[in-house]
Parts: sequence; structure tokens; C-alpha cells
Amino acid sequence: MTSGSVSAMPDEPMSAAEEDFVRTLGRVMTALPRAVDHDMARSGRLPLSEYTTLMHLSEADGRTLRMSELAAAVNLSLSGMTRIVQRLEGRGLVRRAKCDEDGRGWNAVLTDAGLAALEESWPVHLASVRRHVLDHVADEDLTRLIDVLRRIASAG
Repeated sequence: MTSGSVSAMPDEPMSAAEEDFVRTLGRVMTALPRAVDHDMARSGRLPLSEYTTLMHLSEADGRTLRMSELAAAVNLSLSGMTRIVQRLEGRGLVRRAKCDEDGRGWNAVLTDAGLAALEESWPVHLASVRRHVLDHVADEDLTRLIDVLRRIASAG
């Protein structure tokens, strides 16, 4: 933690500013995915959960990730990721393949059709994220905000 932000006692009540920050962060964490998902659904594009899954696969070597790694990247349980991949597989956007390393696990592999669906959905996702997030953050605040959010994420 940075100086000035360490409480003397772990059970010391939050200040009004700390309470406001925690509650506001919670609202953002809930409202932002809903807003982006709503924008994508309204445009007839991929739901946010599918978009995020395909995005992570598109960035992986060989457009392939072990199912457990993909679930961790998307912050879902393995069973939740399995349901999403099954839906995507049913539409030909992803295929599953046995892991070459051990033959026990499964990989999710992004297909060309999946990459095309991701690219088609990207402009809507970008516009939504800009409208709901980036338009509200001054350029000079971005670096500091990224640093704070990374510290929060790594503390968990």
C-alpha cells in the first residue's frame, strides 16, 4: 500500500471517502459489464461473455487455450466456461481439442468463423467501452487509475 492509505487497525471503520470509493467501485463492477452487454445485444452482436472468450482466444498462441486457462482469463468457473464454449462450438466459432501435452485436458481453439464474429463485434464493443468508461476519464488520469486498479487486482 502507499503511504497515507494504511489503517492503524484492520478493523477500524472506513472513512467517508473510503466507504464512497468502495461502494462506487462495486457499482462500476456491476453496472459496466451489464451496460456493455446491453449495447452488444441491442446491436445483435456477441454477448459480452462470448466476446471476451473469443478475445482471449484470439490473443493466445495458435488461437488456443486450455479450458482451465481460458476460464481463469475470463474470470469464470470451469463449468461456466464449458457452457460458453459449448454454445460457441455449436455455432462453429470455437472447436475443442484434446491437449497434446497430457491428453487429459481440453483446449478451446478459435476458428476462422469465430475470429470473423469477434472482428464484427469489435466496433460495437469499442464504442460501448468508450461511452461508458473512457469518455469519463481524462487522459492525464489514465496512468494513475491503471496503477491503482492493478494494485487492487493484485492484492486479491
